[in-house]
Amino acid sequence: MKSFKKIALAMVAAMTTATIVATPASAAVMTVAVDLNGAPNTTASAIATPALLPVPSDNKVEAVDALRFVATVDAGTNVSVTATNATIVSALHTLPAPVTAVSGSSSLTIATGTGTTATFYVYTKTTAIGSVVVTNQGTTLTYYVQGQAGKINNLTVSAPTSGAAGTKQDVVVEATDVFGNKVSGKTITAAVFAATGVLDASTAVTGSTLSDFGKATFKLTLPTSGTRSLLTFAPALPGDAVDPTVVTGLTAPTLAPFAEIAIRDMAAELKAAQDALAAEKKASADAKAAADAAALKAAADLVTANAEIAKLKAEAVTAKATADKALADATALHAAELAKVKADNAAALASMKKAFNDLAKKWNAKNPKAKVALVK
Repeated sequence: MKSFKKIALAMVAAMTTATIVATPASAAVMTVAVDLNGAPNTTASAIATPALLPVPSDNKVEAVDALRFVATVDAGTNVSVTATNATIVSALHTLPAPVTAVSGSSSLTIATGTGTTATFYVYTKTTAIGSVVVTNQGTTLTYYVQGQAGKINNLTVSAPTSGAAGTKQDVVVEATDVFGNKVSGKTITAAVFAATGVLDASTAVTGSTLSDFGKATFKLTLPTSGTRSLLTFAPALPGDAVDPTVVTGLTAPTLAPFAEIAIRDMAAELKAAQDALAAEKKASADAKAAADAAALKAAADLVTANAEIAKLKAEAVTAKATADKALADATALHAAELAKVKADNAAALASMKKAFNDLAKKWNAKNPKAKVALVK
């Protein structure tokens, strides 16, 4: 047991000695040199003065697009990098090893090995300010980058679908680069097809304020007749837009949009609406008249029906009274006839009895010994 403890203590001592040897007595503080295509940058450490980088609109991350960082540190240490609104790559574009707008990541760790420097590059595709945080042995340095919008790759139009004849309409054109960043300060031209409207001005510049950044507004007066207005748009200067040739891997340019506005004849629409309203009112009046007539007829029919019912009731009462009287008369007549029959029968019976008794008396007078009883 004592031997085991001695061995354990010896191992702990050996490990502690190794750690002490491996840890430098005084670690060097990391320094970082920053440049863009060989030109040193000394302002990127402040958010108010970020390094301005062209977006890689040719789909190649080259020296002109990426900020180079060279961190000088102790040998054998790691340099960690994280980026927000930016992308980190370890090398620039070459034909054998392409670096495109989808290359890289938001974090990278570089092991210096026996060297004392770590080199990496940062590019961005957005005009939003991005940050780059570099860390080594407890030292953290933060830098800021911001993309500069590329040439116009897309023009999109926002226009009303219809407008009253002779009125003025706003048509807004928005310019964006291949990555969707709004492009300001560029002149856009507009043309009306076949004189289907009149523009206040045939050119407008994309704005740079918060409310109109990247947007150019055209004022179009619609004609007083016709069915529609057609407008086409394009960048005024060829150098403001990308080459029409599609860049492999990026969105194809759309540089010639159009707007179509249907022209509304308000007078005709008003008349049609008035005619429809008049027709609706007439239909409503006709329906009411028909309903009123039906109601009156129903009321008259009800009165007639009620009168017929009253008549039938009266006739029924009269018929019942007649029937009752006839029944009473028949009953009385029958009773009288029955009484007479009874009286006649009684009289006949009495007459027969009297006749028998008279004969019996005569018989008994003549035949005293053979008398017959009288009928009571």
